[in-house]
Amino acid sequence: MSATLLTLVVPAYNSAPYLHRCIDSLLGEDRVEVVIVNDGSTDDTAAIADAYAFAHPQVVRVIHQVNAGHGGAVNAGIAAARGEYVKVVDSDDWLNRDALRALLSTIVEQESRGVRIDAFITNFVKEREGARHCPATRYTNVMPQGRPFGWSEVGAFRTRQHLMMHAVCFRTEVIRASGLQLPEHTFYVDNLFVFVPLIHTRTVYYLNVDLYRYFIGRDDQSVAHDVMIRRSDQHVKVTRLLLDAMPARGSVDTQLFSYLIHHLEVVCAITSIVLLHAGGRENLATRTALWNDIRAKDAWLHARLRRSLVGTTSNLPGSAGRKISVAAYHIARRVVGFS
Repeated sequence: MSATLLTLVVPAYNSAPYLHRCIDSLLGEDRVEVVIVNDGSTDDTAAIADAYAFAHPQVVRVIHQVNAGHGGAVNAGIAAARGEYVKVVDSDDWLNRDALRALLSTIVEQESRGVRIDAFITNFVKEREGARHCPATRYTNVMPQGRPFGWSEVGAFRTRQHLMMHAVCFRTEVIRASGLQLPEHTFYVDNLFVFVPLIHTRTVYYLNVDLYRYFIGRDDQSVAHDVMIRRSDQHVKVTRLLLDAMPARGSVDTQLFSYLIHHLEVVCAITSIVLLHAGGRENLATRTALWNDIRAKDAWLHARLRRSLVGTTSNLPGSAGRKISVAAYHIARRVVGFS
């Protein structure tokens, strides 16, 4: 077993206003390393990161690189990780200390028993700016608690429920064996971060603690409404990469395959509605081409995605149908946990 149990990768670009809050929440636990990836920041991010590395040389490492986007920063962090497990913590988010301690204790317990866990699943809380109540996304209805399990024991996910990056802690070996390489200068790659390694997981452990605090509310966030519309091309890019990564039917556990379909349904629906909301002949043509390409590649998958609740709602025919789909846009954003 590695001396370092968990690597926490923190991609950071112009994160000076909130980087302290993030890093402070990660320190103080044994056998944890923090890898801050300064992704070409032009503010005080580099200086703040270096100050943490100077104050905590046994725990914090800093990678300074030319800007490569969120995906490029995550790639660098994974490549540098020394821990048995890796979790990504965005620089404007943070972790709950007690929940982190519980996760580490559980990892130690399972490792001491010789049980190989490919992924630990924990809850995440949407810390919305100005909100009195911050809801948590939990998986108590679909996963056994307090013990390792395989995908055959996983139930059906609800429409509004899926595995975001915030919920997953992967064994480092699983991520690397999956061949995951996130595209640079592209947003929404957190879907790929979950989807690709998940295909290679066999044994999972769900720990029912509210670990990850997902901050929502900044106007410049990638999940802000106007930003999502401007980056519709990046939605398409990530969606196509997810479709390319989708395993063939029968090649993975049935329940794992069902979850991957569920994940694709949500992402395809959001991409479709974002393009529709962006409007214009070019975006509508891109939307049509995406669905035509899915059908040409796999007619069964196309039918499955289009006939789902979110797939149907996001692809209603005619001008009236498009208006209804646009009206459903805000619902769809809530479905995938966006702001």
